[in-house]
Amino acid sequence: MNYGKLELNIDRILKERGISKNQICKDLDIPRSNFNRYCNNNFCRLDTGLLCKLCYYLNLEIGDLITYRRPE
Repeated sequence: MNYGKLELNIDRILKERGISKNQICKDLDIPRSNFNRYCNNNFCRLDTGLLCKLCYYLNLEIGDLITYRRPE
């Protein structure tokens, strides 16, 4: 059964704030290849440590970062 999916809004948020992926990866010590997968919503599991880092760095609530999409 399809229960929907989670999408991360990282790419949109970075563009809105004018933050480069290189900069955030450097500041948070995140491998760029891993970060790109999250930005492209190409992940199987979420790293809660990374989510906490992003919420702190971007001053967001978790609901601003993640969107649940119901199945069509």
